Formats: sequence, structure tokens, C-alpha cells
Amino acid sequence: MPEISCIIPVYNEEENLRPLYAELDKVLSGLGRSYEIVFVDDGSHDSSFNTLKDISDKDERVRVIGFTRNYGQTAALAAGFNASKGEILITLDADMQNDPADIPSLLEKMEEGYELVSGWRKRRKDPLFAKKIPSQMANGIIAAITGVRLHDFGCTLKAYTRRAINNINLYGEMHRFLPALASWNGASIAEIEVNHRPRVRGRTKYGLSRTPRVILDLITVKFLLSFSTKPIQLFGLWGFLSIFSSTLSGIAVIFMKVFKGEDMTGNPLLYLTILLLVIGFQFIMIGLLGEMMARIYHESRNHPTYNVKETA
Repeated sequence: MPEISCIIPVYNEEENLRPLYAELDKVLSGLGRSYEIVFVDDGSHDSSFNTLKDISDKDERVRVIGFTRNYGQTAALAAGFNASKGEILITLDADMQNDPADIPSLLEKMEEGYELVSGWRKRRKDPLFAKKIPSQMANGIIAAITGVRLHDFGCTLKAYTRRAINNINLYGEMHRFLPALASWNGASIAEIEVNHRPRVRGRTKYGLSRTPRVILDLITVKFLLSFSTKPIQLFGLWGFLSIFSSTLSGIAVIFMKVFKGEDMTGNPLLYLTILLLVIGFQFIMIGLLGEMMARIYHESRNHPTYNVKETA
């Protein structure tokens, strides 16, 4: 059983795979610990899978998973996590912009007791307006909403203990929120500065077009972190606020009728009162339905709403 599993999502990176493998083999062999390398080919259209298969045939420590089509980096990482056998999981990109030489530093930081160590591409070698500025803004928003204070959520170069990602299911674009989800699992998190190299072969697969999906997934993560076991507290709050606003609007309608003689049926505030009242009750009903679904979900899986670190 390997101690370390290195997981690498791959999508149309045939030119980078052999140099990347050579660097990884050199770094991991120098650690003096057993390891495996798990490549996940995410439906590449080039010769990436054949190149990986050739590498795997020559090195039994290399395993390859090939998807039928392109499912995205989140799915590729999830497949790698599920297939890997190590207790320490290291992820990095296949484009060679992440530096394998940083892996020992991640492991050294992990030995201080952290369960997740995330890389920070402080000196990022990417276009300023197309990637660096949008990334800085996104990282600030994610940190503020999730409460996990990292500079670089998007850096794939990370080290995890197996426990840190237990019971975490990944969907959509949620791989970038793994630190937040692991924190919800009770994992201790650290961040270290890592080297970031310019891309010299192949083309980038990511751009601003993914921003709406990331925002929607961020909303999902915030809900999971704060309200997945108590949805009534979110929807009920909005329901009460709507009913309270309806009450104020109704009082205004009555005041205008009694003291100013204005016709209630022609008063827009009357319709606003009715609308807010209906919306308020709908929010509360959605919260109650959410409570029922949360209980069905947890009880059907026989899955507790807590994680135990250790007992004595």
C-alpha cells in the first residue's frame, strides 16, 4: 500500500506528460516513501491517454484512468481520490506550471499537524487581466463567503490527508472549494508559497467563461457549509422578513385609508402586502420541505451530521 498518492487530471497535454512524469519520478523517489502516480485522462482528444498508457506499462507505480468524454477537472479529481490508495494525497496540474519540486515543502508543512496544505502561486506566471486580476477578486470573494482565509483557492497543487476529504462528494466546479469543504469536515488548513512556471507547451483550458458556474457553485458551497442540516433557519428567516414587511405595508394601507381617505383597492401597497405575505409563507414552506429532505438524506444513508476525529 503506497503512503503517497499523486493525482493528476489530464486534458490534451500529450506534450507535457513525459517531462512531467520524469520530474515527478525524481522528486517522489527522493522522498524515501512509497508512492503511486494516478493520472486521470479527462476525455483528451490528442494522444494523452496512449502516452500515459505507455508510461504506465513501464512503471508499475503509475496508474491511468481514462474517461469516455470530458467531464471536467472536478470529476477527474474525484475519480483520482476514489481510485488512489495512499493516506496522503497530492494533486497538481498536468500543464507543468505547478512545480513538483514543491511537493517536499507541502509534506514538511503537513508534518506540523495540518491535514490540508494548499499552494499559493504568489508570483503567478499568467496574463494580468485575463487571469491574475479575476483570480485575485475571486479568491477574495471565496475567502469572505466561506471563512477560509487562503490567497489562492484555484491552485491545484495541494496535499491532503485521507481523513480531510472523507465524505466529500464533488460536483460541478467544486474542486476549487475543497479547502472550504475540508474545513467543514474539521480539517486543519495551512498555505505555503509555491513556484509557478509559465506554460511552454500546449494551450490553457480555462478562461473567464467559467465564472458564472463558479459563482453558482460558491452559492451551493455556502449553503452546504451553513444550512445543509438546518435549511429552515435560512428560508424561515427570509419568510419572517417577508411577512414582517407585508405587515408594515398593510399598516401603511390602513393608515392611508383611515386618515387620508385613499381607496384601498387602487393602492399599490395593498398588492405589495398580499405579494409579500404569500412569498413569506412560501419561504417557510420551502424551509420545512428542506428540513424533511435533509432528514431523509441523512437517515437513508445512515450518515451522521458530525465527524469524529478520535476517541480515548
